Amino acid sequence: MAKGEGAESGSAAGLLPTSILQASERPAQKEPKKKKQQLSVCNKLCYAVGGAPYQVTGCALGFFLQIYLLDVAQVGPFSASIILFVGRAWDAITDPLVGFCISKSSWTCLGRLMPWIIFSTPLAVIAYFLIWFVPDIPQGQTYWYLLFYCLFETLVTCFHVPYSALTMFISTEQTERDSATAYRMTVEVLGTVLGTAIQGQIVGQADMPCFQDHNSSAEASQSTNGTHYITSHRETQNAYLLAAGVIAFIYVICAVILTLGVRERREPYEAKQAEPIAYFQGLRLVMSHGPYIKLITGFLFTSLAFMLVEGNFVLFCTYTLGFRNEFQNLLLAIMLSATFTIPVWQWFLTRFGKKTAVYVGISSAVPFLILVALMESNLIVTYVVAVAAGISVAAAFLLPWSMLPDVIDDFHLKQPHFHGTEPIFFSFYVFFTKFASGVSLGISTLSLHFAGYKTLSCSQPEHVKFTLNMLVTMAPIVLILLGLLLFKLYPIDEERRRQNKKALQALRDEASSSGCSETDSTELASIL
Repeated sequence: MAKGEGAESGSAAGLLPTSILQASERPAQKEPKKKKQQLSVCNKLCYAVGGAPYQVTGCALGFFLQIYLLDVAQVGPFSASIILFVGRAWDAITDPLVGFCISKSSWTCLGRLMPWIIFSTPLAVIAYFLIWFVPDIPQGQTYWYLLFYCLFETLVTCFHVPYSALTMFISTEQTERDSATAYRMTVEVLGTVLGTAIQGQIVGQADMPCFQDHNSSAEASQSTNGTHYITSHRETQNAYLLAAGVIAFIYVICAVILTLGVRERREPYEAKQAEPIAYFQGLRLVMSHGPYIKLITGFLFTSLAFMLVEGNFVLFCTYTLGFRNEFQNLLLAIMLSATFTIPVWQWFLTRFGKKTAVYVGISSAVPFLILVALMESNLIVTYVVAVAAGISVAAAFLLPWSMLPDVIDDFHLKQPHFHGTEPIFFSFYVFFTKFASGVSLGISTLSLHFAGYKTLSCSQPEHVKFTLNMLVTMAPIVLILLGLLLFKLYPIDEERRRQNKKALQALRDEASSSGCSETDSTELASIL
């Protein structure tokens, strides 16, 4: 147990002396009290738009990269599993590395985080486009996709880690950050809709070839059917490139809007300290903060459940349910449902609390996954399940990013001397999630290899269909239930959030007040 963790059920606000807590209520002696940092709707929208690039590209890769490697690039299942695992694992490793570099960055006229976003964007869109290009090097395709997949994930991490940490620098007000996070999650889910619609609808229009008899595919390529196959296959490749170009354009536009519409702000008490905390010292403190460990552990399992569904959903619809020409519309139904229910979940967590929202929102996916596992292939029922599942997807999108700032606030109260730890919190949360998803995707693709997956086949063996069913239904259900059990240990409830907010406001008022003495600040820090 980390030092001081045994007192987690209490609030840091209760440790503050009465004179400090009442400081924010007294009129300032030498200057009027500063107004709260209110964000305009325009500021929130510009901030929210910055979340779209990560989700648009991530959605396209998550839903379509596996089937693209198997059926378009024609990489074997074993090689595809290596690409997916190494790419996701490398993506996970880059998060703390980028977080380390950001923590060492100095403040500039653009801020400490914005330069990373600006300079990574052009290189990221080039690498993304090349992922969807089929090179004429049959013996080196695995290395090609591995190189550009890892390169893109590195560059998009240089965008997303500072963007995630920006949540703590757009406002010092907890309610403003929660509101901006709700805007962000709405746009991010809309980004997944865009990624699904663009990639799915463009690729879905192409006539993806397949063979009824997989063993005769080599002979068919010599015949008239083989000529049709070559033409159709080239059209499918061009469709993926067109979708990649459209998504890359959206990436650039969103980055420009974010850069022009958002300004970083430093905490008043942070600006008084000359140097941020050393990275490894900050990492040790972050990893010993109990609420953070409990939060990321719970979301590790629930996020992993939804990533398993995401990574195998297209193959599941194509081969297990038999909806080869409908999977893009089913994806769109899920994401549209999620987009429209994000505001509902924001209202719900405001009214009933974030922990209650976790239990209700995440668990709502379980009955629909059970229904998918047990029902016969029925398109109408599948659409109903897709719309209902989108409600749970919305909760899974919103809640982690809404709860993480609460943990950081709690940490700041317990460690008021230290600042600059925000990138560590965000980068390691993403690290654990991505690494686990890399393992899951690698194992799931490898499972298809051992089950006997046949590339370019119009149908798959029963073992493959059963494996896909387990990967999309039973395995996610088990992971969701484990995650919800772990959330019982998460200590920050609504009462503690209110007390932390009051204590933080007192800390800020004391730091910004011209009448605050050094002895008062020392007393405050030592008591906290």
